Parts: sequence; C-alpha cells; structure tokens
Amino acid sequence: QVQLVESGGGLVQAGDSLRLSCAASGSLDRVYNMGWFRQAPGKEREYVASISYSGVTTWYAASVKGRCTVSRENAKNTVYLQMNNLQPDDTAVYYCALSTITNWLATAPGDFAWWGQGTQVTVSS
Repeated sequence: QVQLVESGGGLVQAGDSLRLSCAASGSLDRVYNMGWFRQAPGKEREYVASISYSGVTTWYAASVKGRCTVSRENAKNTVYLQMNNLQPDDTAVYYCALSTITNWLATAPGDFAWWGQGTQVTVSS
C-alpha cells in the first residue's frame, strides 16, 4: 500500500505562484515515477507533468510547459510542482500519482496505480 498526501494549494491571484507538495509513504521499496494531474469542475482529469525516479527526465503538458516545474526529493519521498504565472484556467483540484511503470515516463492516468486525495488550487482574475 502507498499513501500520497498533497499540500500547498490555496487561493491566489492571477500571476501568482504556488508550490504543491506530495508526500509518499508506505510500501516504497521500489523505483517509481511520479505524476501530477488536475481536474476542474465539470471537466475530465487532465495530465500536468511527470518525473522519473532519478529526477533527470520530466515531461509537461503543453498547457503548463514553461510555467511549471516538477521536482522530487527521494530522501523525503516528496515530489513538488512549482507553478508560476497562474491563471484562472489553472483552477482545479491537483492530484499527485505514483506509477510503478519505469520503462517509460507515464502520462496516462491508467498508468498510475496510486493517487492522492488532491489539493484545491483556485486562481482569481
């Protein structure tokens, strides 16, 4: 079993920044990749970013590329999502997820076995 707990969400104004954190615990005795997704009201869950176990390889959705940076500290079992220049369209619940698939950097929700409960990000105009 793996538990993921997100934090760092909140209400910000357009142009502000936020750093989300995701702390993992439980059965973490193997290499794993991590991802971030988001879901706005009335919309499907949307991919945001992924990071490999080493942290060397990252991938971003076009909608956030250049504004977001994903990073991780394996010693703390924590993954981060730094989001800059936030816009109202970024308003959503943000979820972190863990993938045991390591042959490639997963981006599809179905490739992630464990999910956090999410943290709300609200951006006002």
